[in-house]
Amino acid sequence: MGPCARIVKLELTIGGVMLERHELEAFLTLAEELHFGRTAERLRVSTARISQTIAKLERRAGVPLFVRTSRRVELTAVGRRLAEEVGPAWEQIGAAFARAVDTGHGLTGVLRAAFVGAAAGQLLAGAAESFRRRLPGCDVRLREAQMVDLMPWLRDGQVDLALGTFPIDEPDIATGPVLVSEARMLAVPSGHAFARRTSISLEDLARVKLLQLPDTLPVTLRADRTPSATPAGRPIEPGPSAATFNEMLTLIGAGQGAFPVGAQARRYYARPDVAYIPISDAPPLRWGLLWRTDGATARVRAFAQAAHDLVLSA
Repeated sequence: MGPCARIVKLELTIGGVMLERHELEAFLTLAEELHFGRTAERLRVSTARISQTIAKLERRAGVPLFVRTSRRVELTAVGRRLAEEVGPAWEQIGAAFARAVDTGHGLTGVLRAAFVGAAAGQLLAGAAESFRRRLPGCDVRLREAQMVDLMPWLRDGQVDLALGTFPIDEPDIATGPVLVSEARMLAVPSGHAFARRTSISLEDLARVKLLQLPDTLPVTLRADRTPSATPAGRPIEPGPSAATFNEMLTLIGAGQGAFPVGAQARRYYARPDVAYIPISDAPPLRWGLLWRTDGATARVRAFAQAAHDLVLSA
């Protein structure tokens, strides 16, 4: 039995009898070694301790598990069946715990990271390359997510972390530091009156219909990107929702509404039917890493640090 199985208190109930870890280890090791001295040496206890544990186990079972003579130790029929039935289950417990330790503390294996949009993909790819150089034993697999998929993928464990926009205020989702801040712009149809202006203000949003983000995204994020009113309290008309960013741009180009975006959209999503107008008094759009609060493994923390260091050195 490996050391990871010995550092945790485990119990197993068989036929209404509670067996503790040290009893199971002593029984299974003796069943393998058939020698009290070697069993004691493997488990780093005294021979007397092994003898006492087995005797206690046999009293609780109500039947001998071993036949002891001056020359050898053998399993009884009952002991042999018990070892055959309990041994595999005990090994599975040890293996499962070892995997848990490796996930929590290991810096090898695979890290799965998701992104939404071309700019986020480029940043995540750079962070992944930096991470691989630091930790060559750990690989990174990048996946493009649509807006509607990002939070479900995180929550059901399809990805370990994601690069997305803030603010995110969800009890089961943790956020890293802001990696990128960019100017906020309004994507409008190219024939819209705003397309002829050099900038607009947040109050101008009362004059357009704002397309809506998928309802799978956090309320805090949706309220930030598509508010229901201007800072002065003027209502903003909601438009239809879209599941993907390209779907959003298609609806904008068709004249069905407008949507606030980051300045990178002008570079990565230039379209003849969409114009991007700076919002002069809007706060910047912020990007950062997200992961499940119960999924902050060593790999996730190391990747977050690599991404942060990459941005600082740029």
